[in-house]
Amino acid sequence: MFHAVSRNGTVVSVSIFRSELPSLAGFLVFAAFIASGDVLKPEAIGVGPSLALLAVIFLTVMWCAFSVVRHAECLATILGEPFGTLILTLAVVGIEVALIVAIMVSGEAAPTMARDTMFSVIMIVLNGLIGLCLLAGGLRHKNQTYNLQGANAFLAVLVPLAVFALVLPRMTHSAPGGELSPLQASFEVVMSVLLYGVFLAMQTVTHSDIFRQPDAGDDGDEHHGTVVRSIPFHVAGLFGALVPIILLSKKLALYVEFGIAGIGAPLALSGFIVAALVLMPEGMSGLRAALENKLQRAVNICLGAAVSTIGLTVPAVLVVSWVTGHRIELGLDYPEIVLLALTLVVSLITFATKTTSYLQGAVHLTLFAAYVMMIFDLS
Repeated sequence: MFHAVSRNGTVVSVSIFRSELPSLAGFLVFAAFIASGDVLKPEAIGVGPSLALLAVIFLTVMWCAFSVVRHAECLATILGEPFGTLILTLAVVGIEVALIVAIMVSGEAAPTMARDTMFSVIMIVLNGLIGLCLLAGGLRHKNQTYNLQGANAFLAVLVPLAVFALVLPRMTHSAPGGELSPLQASFEVVMSVLLYGVFLAMQTVTHSDIFRQPDAGDDGDEHHGTVVRSIPFHVAGLFGALVPIILLSKKLALYVEFGIAGIGAPLALSGFIVAALVLMPEGMSGLRAALENKLQRAVNICLGAAVSTIGLTVPAVLVVSWVTGHRIELGLDYPEIVLLALTLVVSLITFATKTTSYLQGAVHLTLFAAYVMMIFDLS
């Protein structure tokens, strides 16, 4: 009997070790860079080896990001919606802020880096992820249903936040270029935090029912092979995977900046890379939900990522710019403003009815393709 218990305990320990291997790998990669000192600096090894190391860091960070999402999904299983999705969204925002800030304070970072990343997040989420979810889910299930009020709540917050943060700075003359004047920046921070706080109160307390799948049965039993443990375990695991991402973010920023300059790629591509890295695990979770005909969860994940990006990331980078003295430009150029406006209008049309089809997914993916084209055409 003692032997059986011991062996069972060993199996559990091995299972935990395997599940937390991404966090261990993240810490080991960071330790290797620290131990190497200046030997592995991009300037010392050249463009080719730098791109190879960039791939190593990118894959390590992504592996840790998937671990963050896995723990967040386990918490979602325990806590239910919308709290689980909210935890996932806030965790991803933490990764995004860490990467943007690291790039802002590293070397001669462009003042448009934060803007490019946030615009990329919106384009990837509203066009790429939403389009992929609607297309894949529509092809499998034809028409899919979701809670219309929940989607409208997301868009009601997203539209003014996006316009205030990314459009008005280009239109006003109180600061040069796309920068914010001190008064504008203060208003942006306070307004974003307060509006997002009101939205969170609605999402988690007063109107949480509108963010749940309509006519949903018991869908909490499918864990996709993931073992759901206790809340403290998954909270510790989530932060354990988040810390190496934050530690590696500055290294990633250095190699991204050097690699893009070395191959002559458009500067806006760095924002796309950061956004894609941050959103990859979350996007996979949303796509899986759409394929399982749980469109409301996919909507919560995708639209929640867009809202939190503007509502939380913009105030965070503005505060960092104040503290560090780094200049920051948030105002988009006019072609990008047109694409943003078109995306918001199409999103409002897409979520104007309670059912969706794969046609709407194809439209959003077309807008995403146009965005990718513009990265290279406007450089």
